[in-house]
Amino acid sequence: MTSTLPHPLHARRDPAAAAAPARGVERRRWEVRGTVQGVGFRPFVHRLATELALAGRVRNTGGTVLIDAEGRAEALDAFEARLRAQAPPLAAIAALVQLPARDGGLPAGFVIEESLALEATSDGEVAPAHRDVPPDAAICDACLAELFDPRNRRYRHPFINCVDCGPRATIIDDLPYDRRRTGMVGFELCEACAAEYRDPANRRFHAEPVACPECGPRLHWQQVAASPPTQQARGREVLGEDALRAAAACVAAGGIIALKGLGGFQFVCDATNEAAVALLRERKHRPSKPLAVMVADLRSAEAHARLSAIERQLLTGPARPIVLVEPRTPHGHRLIATGVRRESPALGLFLPTTPLHHLLVRALGRPLVVTSGNLGGEPIVIDDETARARLSTVADGICGHDRPILARYDDSVTTVTADRPAVVRRARGYAPAPLSLPIPARRPLLAVGAQLKYTFTLAQRATAITSAHIGDLEDAATHEAFVRCLHRLSRLHAIVPEYVVHDLHPGYLSTQYADRFPRGRRIAVQHHHAHIASCAAEHGLTEDVIGVAFDGLGLGDDGTLWGGEVMVANLQGYTRLGRFARAPLPGGPAAVLHPARMALGYLAGLERFGSGESGSGAFDREAASCFTDRLDQREVSTLLRMVARRINCPVASSAGRLFDAAAALLGLPAALPPGAQVSFEGEAAIALENAAGAVSAPALPWRLAHADGLCIYDPRPTLAALLDGVAAGTSIARLAAGFHEAIAEATTAMVEQAVRVVGAKPVCLSGGVWQNRRLAATVVSNLENAGLDVFVNQRVPCNDGGISYGQAAIAAARLSER
Repeated sequence: MTSTLPHPLHARRDPAAAAAPARGVERRRWEVRGTVQGVGFRPFVHRLATELALAGRVRNTGGTVLIDAEGRAEALDAFEARLRAQAPPLAAIAALVQLPARDGGLPAGFVIEESLALEATSDGEVAPAHRDVPPDAAICDACLAELFDPRNRRYRHPFINCVDCGPRATIIDDLPYDRRRTGMVGFELCEACAAEYRDPANRRFHAEPVACPECGPRLHWQQVAASPPTQQARGREVLGEDALRAAAACVAAGGIIALKGLGGFQFVCDATNEAAVALLRERKHRPSKPLAVMVADLRSAEAHARLSAIERQLLTGPARPIVLVEPRTPHGHRLIATGVRRESPALGLFLPTTPLHHLLVRALGRPLVVTSGNLGGEPIVIDDETARARLSTVADGICGHDRPILARYDDSVTTVTADRPAVVRRARGYAPAPLSLPIPARRPLLAVGAQLKYTFTLAQRATAITSAHIGDLEDAATHEAFVRCLHRLSRLHAIVPEYVVHDLHPGYLSTQYADRFPRGRRIAVQHHHAHIASCAAEHGLTEDVIGVAFDGLGLGDDGTLWGGEVMVANLQGYTRLGRFARAPLPGGPAAVLHPARMALGYLAGLERFGSGESGSGAFDREAASCFTDRLDQREVSTLLRMVARRINCPVASSAGRLFDAAAALLGLPAALPPGAQVSFEGEAAIALENAAGAVSAPALPWRLAHADGLCIYDPRPTLAALLDGVAAGTSIARLAAGFHEAIAEATTAMVEQAVRVVGAKPVCLSGGVWQNRRLAATVVSNLENAGLDVFVNQRVPCNDGGISYGQAAIAAARLSER
């Protein structure tokens, strides 16, 4: 075991060094803030200073880098300019601040000194403004070439890395970022690796996770299935290259393995084997949700999908996220099983993230399903012991290793919305990189988000640290994962929150957690205002915007459920200008997973408009018979009575629930029996988008009404047209496309109405419904053609994963006003 490595460039002060610079020589000091630790920044500074013949030192202190340099003015000017322009690929300089130069001696050359702890030192150094933890990075091209080079001593080493790639956030235990503060502390470097680590000309110079087959982590494999698909003996552990061969053999034979990735375990099976995919779905109890597919390289990705230039950049970037792309049938390649996508319009593709993934994909020579290693919505498993205990009900074998994962990070998911890259799930590769707040927080904040697709955000000054995707905050296991992650990020980033920001909904576990803070330190934020703020803040918009928040459900300030909202908003407040018509949710929250119930709610209880008055009325039974005749008649009668008597039927102005209702009227998802429960929120809406595809169709009828000073989209004509089309035998694809066009036209008209009321302002689209790529592209195009500036979420998710960032931006602005 090693703690701090002796290093010829880890210099102590030379008492013989000059106390002041010579004539014609200047001395300058800089503090570099941002993602500058764990990304090869100090070696880069050393190489640059040496090239420019500067004397001095560089060192980590807390979460920043301090540089003292001495030389001629022109060399120092060039040094500062190149620090900004030529930083390493994984570095992100948030600020380069010149400080008063210190008196005292500097080394004769340029050295990397020992890192300083966060606390004040004898030099008078203090904690930096904030501390950034670098995200993990996928294997770089140089390491990948070495991985498959038989002449290289790291040939086929599953943990090869350098300063430009490898684990960061998942292995860091504390800052400053040094090996002794990471999960690599237990692996003592061999002489060859130590020499590379000390050599400023080597790209592994100060690469903290560096190791090789002699001194690094080691794979292990254990068969756990009662009836293994291979001849490997159950329970016997094999190591190293034999472990990799056993894992590959299991997958090739149609089995499922649990593989230890960068941020947690993953279930892996053959993506071209229908039986293996079906078995994974059965064992994991994931009947319909799309599965991600890992392919060997960009060429293979292009064989299975139609890729835009932006999608290629996302696939090959250092984050290596899953990218939602348009699938196509490959020529000369194995077909991906139909069970992978089910009724999703997009295929989730990504390239290998780690050397281990590359080795496995190349060994098998086919696309692989790679999905989160967890059960029933629990957090992903990160340690080998828990994997053997919890994942053996799904996997036939466990392929782990002895490098600990200190923080769980699921795979990130991205898409391209209206020709713009956008994050759908922000996790490995992106989190916990800092985000900016357009109005700085005067006090440290904790924004605890909502409930689904859960994240939280810590904010201090102009910096927001949004956690990686944790899951749905609906049970004890996920809540425990949230609390652990919060304590970890708070410690790493040295943020002790004084205020908590929460949703209006009292039933959310996140809101209940906020009750731990004193009443005067709690800030409540309306759900859809937070959505709009998340989009506005990431684009630096602080003035009024027209916000269009379309999602499933969120509690409104009037006590009803919202989800189809148009508002004029800024980071301090909002005014509601429009909404979708309200409809009951028969059975309350249960209706979210029963699209047929939502359809009955709309048909039997949709808000009516006419003669200036609003109310509700029953649907035309004969017109709706093409839908209701497919359902259990006793259940229909029960639900209709509930709607008529308003028994357990809260009303909602939700765009997401309207999509569910439309899908049910069209018999979608087609794979489910009529009236059946979907397995996840949004499944029906995804099937509706898939059915519409790229089909061209005119918009179904729609109209706008007005009540209580609001512009209201009334979907009654749209739903009636759907029923008429089904009765007439119109194709499902054409009806689904016409529905999308109707929503797009109605939304455009609502925004134009808002412009007439408040004037032309930037438009921000946010909320989970905007993950519908067809709808988003059409609305953005319509609004831009009307001369409006349109913004969508890109760096934070438009779904509830972005709520906490929006809450933090709002709270910072409100505290600033105080």
